[in-house]
Amino acid sequence: MSKAVGDLGLVGLAVMGQNLILNAADHGFTVVAYNRTQSKVDRFLANEAKGKSIIGATSIEDLVAKLKKPRKIMLLIKAGAPVDILIRELVPHLDKGDIIIDGGNSHFPDTNRRYEELTKQGILFVGSGVSGGEDGARFGPSLMPGGSAEAWPHIKNIFQSIAAKSDGEPCCEWVGPAGSGHYVKMVHNGIEYGDMQLICEAYDIMKRIGRFTDKEISEVFDKWNTGVLDSFLIEITRDILKFDDVDGKPLVEKIMDTAGQKGTGKWTAINALDLGMPVTLIGEAVFSRCLSAIKDERKRASKLLAGPTVPKNAIHDRQQFVYDLEQALYASKIISYAQGFMLIREAARSYGWKLNNPAIALMWRGGCIIRSIFLAEITKAYRDDPDLENLLFNKFFASAVTKAQSGWRRSIALAATYGVPTPAFSTALAFYDGYRSERLPANLLQAQRDYFGAHTFRVLPECASAHLPVDKDIHINWTGHGGNISSSTYQA
Repeated sequence: MSKAVGDLGLVGLAVMGQNLILNAADHGFTVVAYNRTQSKVDRFLANEAKGKSIIGATSIEDLVAKLKKPRKIMLLIKAGAPVDILIRELVPHLDKGDIIIDGGNSHFPDTNRRYEELTKQGILFVGSGVSGGEDGARFGPSLMPGGSAEAWPHIKNIFQSIAAKSDGEPCCEWVGPAGSGHYVKMVHNGIEYGDMQLICEAYDIMKRIGRFTDKEISEVFDKWNTGVLDSFLIEITRDILKFDDVDGKPLVEKIMDTAGQKGTGKWTAINALDLGMPVTLIGEAVFSRCLSAIKDERKRASKLLAGPTVPKNAIHDRQQFVYDLEQALYASKIISYAQGFMLIREAARSYGWKLNNPAIALMWRGGCIIRSIFLAEITKAYRDDPDLENLLFNKFFASAVTKAQSGWRRSIALAATYGVPTPAFSTALAFYDGYRSERLPANLLQAQRDYFGAHTFRVLPECASAHLPVDKDIHINWTGHGGNISSSTYQA
């Protein structure tokens, strides 16, 4: 009979799994490692795990037997069917109150389903976002756990010990019920898509309009990384742009300009549409990757479709040009995060979740891909007002966008003038201008819908009259020969 000594069981010995195990062992926890391929376990124990508080398991039964109760088993395996298969194999060997943690990139509806199914069986289920890549897993990731609240007291010490720290605080806190942990990770990844696209657009503008070399652009990013844009993605972009291939030429310029994706950005955009939230920047970031993927069509279009030529003297003041671009990037990032938290707020309403917004911002301050200096201000904003309706209503962010606005507009106008695409910059500004508009042209849109489809409309309170009552769905016979029955009242 195996002796129960393990604090945490971990299934999946790819790089993320191995690094998270080593991280936990470094913090004094005994970890039981299991993988379907036994040779991976043996190799790991003989090399990276040698001399550490890590023991191997030869089977599911052996894994369970070596864990202290309540057993805590974390899965770091491919999302989808493999998670369901492994859960089915685990459950017969577990007792009520034992804990299964899915640390993969699972879609939150799957986590909702697993949570419901396992709750009925008395098993506590946690869906946890894990961000930070290989390095984060090894030395401190951002962890976003949600699901069975009863599990949190049992895993809190482990999770907060191995998580990244920001100003001494762990970048890990309980998110909320059901699939909320994986939902927050999904939105994190969507914001990541947006951040990366914005950075790429800034690079493209500097290269095509400013005619900067890659080394010069790297120097710009290096400077930006000391100010309001200080972040992981700015830092790695700086390093990428100064990295030369063996022939001394920038490696980045040899990489095919077709971007891949694993689906989390798409999930965010689809969910935003489902919930009716204008998360436009993430949507444009996803579509930009889709556009990049049709390389052959773009090559043909480049020879057939005309556009403006960028003159050599397009930039008269390089310092002002770079400053404007910095402001455009900063303001657009603020919009992206504002949209992300709008979506999280609406998800909480729609799914009946009580979410911890200050903790979510804190979780993203360190360890994760989107970590940046201004997340400290987001954390503060939500700590000051946990029910803050929009980040743009916070004094700090409203002031920052106001200050950045002139440079933001000049950068987009310059790019449009010379035919350089800025889908993320442009949609961020369009959202801002739409959000600050008390009146939008949707009145005409509603009239059009009623004209061709009898979809009805409502009138402004100050314009109400006997034939246009307030708070009523109204259909007008616009042509004089149409019907008087609206689509909402028509019965087949």
